[in-house]
Amino acid sequence: MAYFFLRLVPPRPRFPHDATGEEMAAMSRHAAYWHRNAEEGSAIAVGPVFEGEGAWGMAVVSAADQKAAQALADADPIIQSGYGFRFDILPMPSIILRPSVAGNE
Repeated sequence: MAYFFLRLVPPRPRFPHDATGEEMAAMSRHAAYWHRNAEEGSAIAVGPVFEGEGAWGMAVVSAADQKAAQALADADPIIQSGYGFRFDILPMPSIILRPSVAGNE
């Protein structure tokens, strides 16, 4: 298993503060998608990061390889929505987890 950092780049610098209703509905589907991935074990941590006047999203995932990480990103409803979001996918050569997060409580 390998680890990857996924950065969700929004379509505009002020997103989500200037989001439309349709975009926010797509973001709800995006959040549900990542909740499922967290429950299934591929998503380790997912959430928004506020920076300046806007925000971007991040996910740390475990996947077999870069192609599998790309498949997770491509299946995200926010990518499929056509609203202009994209993922940067960066490999992480190692990861340190709290024991409770790693399942070693």
